[in-house]
Amino acid sequence: MFKKILIANRGEIAVRIIRACREMGISPVAIYSDADRSALHVRLADEAYYIGASPSLESYLSMEKIIDVLKESKADAVHPGYGFLSENAKFVQAVEQVGVVFIGPSALAMEMMGDKIRARQLAKAANAPVVPGTEKPLDSLEEAYQVAKQIGYPVMLKAAAGGGGKGMRMVGKEEDLASAHNIARSEASAAFKDATVYLEKFIVRPRHIEIQLLADRQGNYVYLGERECSIQRRNQKVVEECPSPINSAELRRQMGEAAIRIARQAEYYNAGTIEFLADQEHNFYFLEMNTRLQVEHPVTELVTGIDLVKEQIKIAYGQPLSFTQSDIQLRGAAIECRIYAEDAEKNFMPNPGRITRLSAPSGPGVREDSGVYEGFEVPIYYDPLLSKLSVWAATRPEAIARLSRVLDEYHIDGIKTTIPFFKAILKQDDFIKGNLDTGYIERNWHPSSKPTETPETKELQHLAALVTAIHHNSTNQKSNNQTINQAKQSAWRLSTRTKGRGF
Repeated sequence: MFKKILIANRGEIAVRIIRACREMGISPVAIYSDADRSALHVRLADEAYYIGASPSLESYLSMEKIIDVLKESKADAVHPGYGFLSENAKFVQAVEQVGVVFIGPSALAMEMMGDKIRARQLAKAANAPVVPGTEKPLDSLEEAYQVAKQIGYPVMLKAAAGGGGKGMRMVGKEEDLASAHNIARSEASAAFKDATVYLEKFIVRPRHIEIQLLADRQGNYVYLGERECSIQRRNQKVVEECPSPINSAELRRQMGEAAIRIARQAEYYNAGTIEFLADQEHNFYFLEMNTRLQVEHPVTELVTGIDLVKEQIKIAYGQPLSFTQSDIQLRGAAIECRIYAEDAEKNFMPNPGRITRLSAPSGPGVREDSGVYEGFEVPIYYDPLLSKLSVWAATRPEAIARLSRVLDEYHIDGIKTTIPFFKAILKQDDFIKGNLDTGYIERNWHPSSKPTETPETKELQHLAALVTAIHHNSTNQKSNNQTINQAKQSAWRLSTRTKGRGF
């Protein structure tokens, strides 16, 4: 087995991977930026290497600096987590060129499935259902008009290199297509340095359901059930559960087998997720593939009993899967809430600052994946995810009751979080009945106060948009490595981040 693994990430996912390494007898190595000098993942690792200033482009997105750390630390594998460079084929190639194992798929499979248009073509070749739309990038606005008229409105414009909701625009009628086309191309260019967009039919009130896959290098594939991910804000998931409230064994089998056919078509190995949209009649269509570990993997682990991170590491080492499809059994129900440093009353605006109190819940069937602690300063530079709170119970109603209880026990002071938002959602009849779709929050969440626009809130909104674009930009990339004891916080930076901003 590997002796040492570098974790090319931060926050709660870095902590999650460190813990898996510990249980496998592997030494974990962390990297950190200025903003993360005192982060939890740095404290828990055996070694920690400084890789640059706080902005992602100068640290966690810098391939050159991470490769330098790989060489210096003598790690024999790297786990990318999710976000940052986790779906960057060039990073995979750079890691392998220095003789280090990348814990994930091949660069070729990542490249094929990362291109949304090419992935659609592969899905069709695998005889998987896809949403009607273009089979190649749109050459012009005129072509967009022609295709939209052919398949019928509403339609969805999407960035070919997209992710995280960037470069996506729903168009309900012809007169809105031109402006939506321009905005989608502009967002795609800013976030991914690629303005290519394509067009597909918009599925009205779809459910977002995904299939978790594992595949080894020997050609064995299994699917680990489905996850319901329909509750989203800004096209990003905030509540996930396994299994889906649809809970149809036949639909699960059809989706799982379609997912495996797609993965085989790409000669994919390691952990991956095939995402589908399901309409109100439970017809499903291929959406995209995430060529990495998913944020919401805990709910699958709780229901299947399989540790996905450990399986990733074993597969990367060359070991075959130790189980087959017939061994996979789903037991009970699990639900996860992503706890963000956001103010849901103000359109989920990021709310960075110091955590003055943190009291995490516990009890039977409770799991908290966290990257923060009391006294930690939540930075503005990265995705504001603090932790993932997951529960398991024998049935979905029992899981909802348990999650309500643990949310009441979860206290984070000093910053605004999405905990009150989740408390409200769990009490809604539609959620309890499982009547979910991707427009759920827009229809059912009505903040009690409207945002007050001030120069300060406008600045935060601009910063949040910039952080999101950088976080999902996997195409932009000699480290001044220091030990953690040598690192010093800049008094100037600390002053500018705290004075006059209520942080």
